[in-house]
Amino acid sequence: MPSGLARLSSGQARALLDEHTAAAGDGLHEYRHSALTYLSERGASLLMLMAKSRHTKPEPVRRYFNPSPEAAAEVASLLAPGDRRR
Repeated sequence: MPSGLARLSSGQARALLDEHTAAAGDGLHEYRHSALTYLSERGASLLMLMAKSRHTKPEPVRRYFNPSPEAAAEVASLLAPGDRRR
């Protein structure tokens, strides 16, 4: 049943949401940054962060990607001499 109200485009809806959440301190964009940082800290890969944020290039997402020392050591161990997994 039609309500007689006009529909909002996704851009208009996003602008309204940003406007009303900004009054509380953070806009929608800030929540997106927080979510990507949270996922990165819990071990999400760069590709998964790109998929979640819908970025098609890694450059904008790299700022959130900070692999742990353990993850870096694991990758380095793949190149260790005598590694039989090659």
